[in-house]
Amino acid sequence: MKKTVLVTGASSGFGLMLANRLHKEGFNVIGTSRDPEKHAQKVPFKLLRLDIEDVNSIQSFVSELFQQIKRLDVLVNNAGYMVTGIAEETPVEVGRQQFETNFWGTVNLTNALLPHLRAQKEGQIITVSSIVGLIGPPNLSYYTASKHAIQGYFKSLRFELEQFNIKVSMVEPVWFKTNLAQHAIKATGLAIKDYDSYRTKANAATQKGIDEAEAPDAVVTTITSLINAKAPKFSNPVGKMTGMILFLQSYLPSMFEDSILKSVKTA
Repeated sequence: MKKTVLVTGASSGFGLMLANRLHKEGFNVIGTSRDPEKHAQKVPFKLLRLDIEDVNSIQSFVSELFQQIKRLDVLVNNAGYMVTGIAEETPVEVGRQQFETNFWGTVNLTNALLPHLRAQKEGQIITVSSIVGLIGPPNLSYYTASKHAIQGYFKSLRFELEQFNIKVSMVEPVWFKTNLAQHAIKATGLAIKDYDSYRTKANAATQKGIDEAEAPDAVVTTITSLINAKAPKFSNPVGKMTGMILFLQSYLPSMFEDSILKSVKTA
């Protein structure tokens, strides 16, 4: 029996690539989009309407979903966006909105689907996080905080769901060429003069990461492998230098911090 996989944010970026790959490999794929009519004719899989920032939308979506399917094998939490900017200059409301999508939206959707997965006594949850959820680079404070939060949430949740045979995994990519960076929101709060020079360099360092990003195929391959794995790992960093970054942070923290500082100074 082929698995049914739900991919949020499936109208662009990682989500679209993943949904297309899984469809080609024979999975029953259901994607979500805020505007499914706009994209439905362009994709070979079913798209349903979902705004993960809206609790009512989540409830309506879950009801519609289980009118169309009897069981859900895999949930891939992929929807999200990125706020960039100096922490002190970023309005708190902008930060709250970042959490509404990246953290609370993901949590609310997961919780709405858990009763169905528990009833099945089987399932899998894969959440696309970011390498910044394991480190703390400058110019991405609220985005980083939202990803740290989601890492912590699922790190605890996995133990609670083990009794129901529900497997939980995180995927933590470095920079990849997707629309995440293109659609990033630059915080436009109060410009503090003390940060003028640093802001320019930090923005340049962030842009350099975007410009030098890898093609996203490795992320799609990693998620597909997790779906096919008998014992999927919890943490799955993806991309060049991820092993070195995490090694330095754990065992040579001063060298790691120096490399972060240097990346801004030389940008």
